[in-house]
Amino acid sequence: MKNLKIRLPMYFIGLFIMTVGIAFSVRSDLGVSPVSSPPYTLTVVWNVEMGLATFLFHVVLVLLQILLLRRKYKPKNLLQLAVGVVFGLFTTFCNSLVTMIPMPDSLPFRIIMLAVSIVIVAIGIFLYVPADIMPLAGEGTMLAISQVTGFKFSNVKIGFDVSVSVISLVICLFTVHSPGSVGVGTVVSAVLTGAALGVITRVFGEKRDRLLKK
Repeated sequence: MKNLKIRLPMYFIGLFIMTVGIAFSVRSDLGVSPVSSPPYTLTVVWNVEMGLATFLFHVVLVLLQILLLRRKYKPKNLLQLAVGVVFGLFTTFCNSLVTMIPMPDSLPFRIIMLAVSIVIVAIGIFLYVPADIMPLAGEGTMLAISQVTGFKFSNVKIGFDVSVSVISLVICLFTVHSPGSVGVGTVVSAVLTGAALGVITRVFGEKRDRLLKK
């Protein structure tokens, strides 16, 4: 694979940075991003460690891709499970790191932590996606839905994000009688992460692409 010495480290660094951002959003207690809401729901409702919950969610998504694509499913995409293991380990490590930050009591401080998480996740996406190694299972599932239905990926992403957020919210409301993993931060993350990514790409995208020799 072309330029793998640059792409592979950039890919894993991007994944790690994303999990740092996710950990900050969890610590803010304002709601995590849509794609992180199902794993965090497992943590809130059934006390499953979030790294393990993240991997289990990846397993479910890979199975969903197989059901959707059937014979069109490419066996190489099973590597998403390996990426899920790495992403889960990163999540566990980063969640343990942010526990050293005092639990924020004031709303302004929690908002700042949410804003920091959005920027950090955007930086992670900025590095991980262009490296073009293997999509996370969430994006792989969205691509599979887009392929089967013919809908644009952007529209599928909106539908996917709304669906997993609503499912997570309903589960939390019925089991722990609180929004749990879903909150105002979920909506804000869904709206502003793309905007933050756009700004970062405009400022640093050319340098990144030169590094990747694109």
